[in-house]
Amino acid sequence: MEQKLLFSIFGLIFGVIITFVITFILNKSKEKQSDNILEKAKKEAEKHKRDAILELKEEQFKIKQDFEKELKEKKEEAKELDERMRSREESIDRRDQILNDRENILSEKENSITERQKEIQKLEDRANEIVKEELGRLEEISGLTKEDAKKRIMSRVEETMTKEIAAYIKDREAEAKLDVDKKAKEMLVSSMQKYSADVTNEVTVSVINLPNDDMKGRIIGREGRNIRTIEAVTGVDLIIDDTPEAIVISSFDPLRREIAKVTIESLIKDGRIHPGRIEELYDKTCEDFKKTIIEKGEEAVFKLGLGKIDPELIETIGKLYFRTSYGQNVLQHSIEVANLAGIMAGETGENVTLAKRAGLLHDIGKAIDFEVEGSHVDIGADIARKYEEDDVVINTIMSHHGDCEPTSVIAELVAIADSISAARPGARNDSLENYVKRLQQLEEIADGFGGIEKSYAVQAGRELRVIVKPEEIDELSSVKLARDIKNKIEEELQYPGTIKVVLIRETRVVEEAK
Repeated sequence: MEQKLLFSIFGLIFGVIITFVITFILNKSKEKQSDNILEKAKKEAEKHKRDAILELKEEQFKIKQDFEKELKEKKEEAKELDERMRSREESIDRRDQILNDRENILSEKENSITERQKEIQKLEDRANEIVKEELGRLEEISGLTKEDAKKRIMSRVEETMTKEIAAYIKDREAEAKLDVDKKAKEMLVSSMQKYSADVTNEVTVSVINLPNDDMKGRIIGREGRNIRTIEAVTGVDLIIDDTPEAIVISSFDPLRREIAKVTIESLIKDGRIHPGRIEELYDKTCEDFKKTIIEKGEEAVFKLGLGKIDPELIETIGKLYFRTSYGQNVLQHSIEVANLAGIMAGETGENVTLAKRAGLLHDIGKAIDFEVEGSHVDIGADIARKYEEDDVVINTIMSHHGDCEPTSVIAELVAIADSISAARPGARNDSLENYVKRLQQLEEIADGFGGIEKSYAVQAGRELRVIVKPEEIDELSSVKLARDIKNKIEEELQYPGTIKVVLIRETRVVEEAK
């Protein structure tokens, strides 16, 4: 038992010793292997270091070469620039010298001219003195002052030249009319043939048909409150008379009249007629009409093929649809003028688009002349300036009724187109009173001149026939008299279209043989 234990102890000790020896041997082997790896890594690092140094030196050498090459090129460029600058300085110096020489020459010439001017002034002064002396002598000899002599000479010249001037004007006008009238008529007829539009006429009243006569009482309301509200809100007059199943809306403002008509028709359909409902439907109708106004403006611009126009100006253009002039719808009239002006502009080689734009806007002031004080010409010009329209458009607006002189061919063309549109049969209507008054004024203007026997306004006021006394007015004087009558009509009368002045001079000699 003890022996076994002893062997076991020895065996354990021997095992421990063997394990220690083996561990020591393995550690030694690992240390040697680590030293070899470390040595090898050092050698590799040295090699990479040498390679990197070589590459760096090569790169440095290459950079140096590139730098030297670039530096050489820069030096050459600087040298060329320096030579160029030197050459330019020499050229500037030469020019400076030339300018100095010219300045000296001009200075000498200026001094010479100044001296000559002084001499001329002395001569003029002397000549004036001599003229005064001679005039004084002439006055003494003739017994007339300078002003008296001048008046006598001018009087004689006027007497002798008046007939010659009239004859010259007559001959020149006859020659010009042979060609100009023919071409103008051809162009106008061609323009009118190319554009055609229906003739429409506006009235100042609208009639609303009622489902029954009981509706009149509902529209009037208790103690007339409904009709008072309608008239106050819409700004129109309601005429309710004995006409069966109908009421009449009266207003000179077509927009208000149409809004009132639609409002009342809506009230009749709705059936609820009281002040609150009237105001409610009126506000809704106004909103609907604003959309309609914009649509009318956009439609007009689209039809004419115009460019960009401010939305607010388009709305103003649309308002023209609800304005009338002598019964003629202003928007339709403006579109017609724009088309006619565009056609004539094309015939004469002018800007067609600009002519159409000027034609469309020539009466733009009538869109708000109920709201703003002033003539539609001044209002229209202000609107055009506000929206930065072309100067040609502004001048066209201001000159189409003769308020100022036209400064362009387009302004003249628009004025002609305006006259054509206004003067064509059925385009406009007028009250009998205004019509008779205009005829009387025409005859009064003609009768106001001397040598007139009788005058007649014919052709609905489009022609004024003047019969002169042949013993007082000769052939040449009649030309001047017709022009004077025409000028006075243009100055004193306002009329649509044109008026022809026809002067008639007739001498009858009657002998009776017995």
